[in-house]
Amino acid sequence: MVIGSLQAEPDTSISGLVPSGGLTGANYANIDGSIDLWRTLLNSGVITGGAIVGTLVFGVLAGYALAVLHFRGRGTLFAMVLLVQVIPFQLLTIPLYVLTVRTYGLADSYLGMVLPFLVNTTAVFVFRQFFLQLPPDLFSAARIDGASELRVLWSVALPLVRPALLTVVLLTFIGPWNEFLWPFLVTKEASMQPLAVALANYTANVAATTSNPYGAVLAGSVVLAAPAVGLFLVFQRHFTATNLSAGVKG
Repeated sequence: MVIGSLQAEPDTSISGLVPSGGLTGANYANIDGSIDLWRTLLNSGVITGGAIVGTLVFGVLAGYALAVLHFRGRGTLFAMVLLVQVIPFQLLTIPLYVLTVRTYGLADSYLGMVLPFLVNTTAVFVFRQFFLQLPPDLFSAARIDGASELRVLWSVALPLVRPALLTVVLLTFIGPWNEFLWPFLVTKEASMQPLAVALANYTANVAATTSNPYGAVLAGSVVLAAPAVGLFLVFQRHFTATNLSAGVKG
């Protein structure tokens, strides 16, 4: 994909991996000349960052409650969380649109684009499973020392589930970053459109008129995929299991 995006002329053969005519950045220059690349990157960063923060906050709190706290209806509530995961987001698009745009009046706003991604049931499930692996004696010892539940969560539980935090950040990043349909529905303001929407419009309306449409499409794909790949490369060495029983005597 990277080589194809740098080709001056489209060549899908094996020999095209080493283009005879050399490599060029013209396809990327066409993208930058057709859309406000840095503005769309900023919009995507705001939307994705808001989704990540909301997912981490609500996911950690809900996952901790479902794994550690004991209350009536906990099993039923967790079953509902699992049920939500089998419902495709596309089925919820119209009800969410009516609720967000017409009821809350959040059209053409970052909050309206972030709102549906603030709570992620997959993140709740991941955090619950990690918290269940922690020895209950760790929580009991902290409570005996007078720690509140939030203190137990912050000082005892979270440091031991760092792989889960990084996994959720990566999984959450991919969804809003690549999301096209929802931001397209919520806002028609070009200055607020994220990168995925801008690249989709570029591919549909502009790429075909360039000297190398094939390379233009691949260049757009590289621009969209590069941040997710980079994030994974940065975090991959941290995706390791933690010795969760290290703090328990015996």
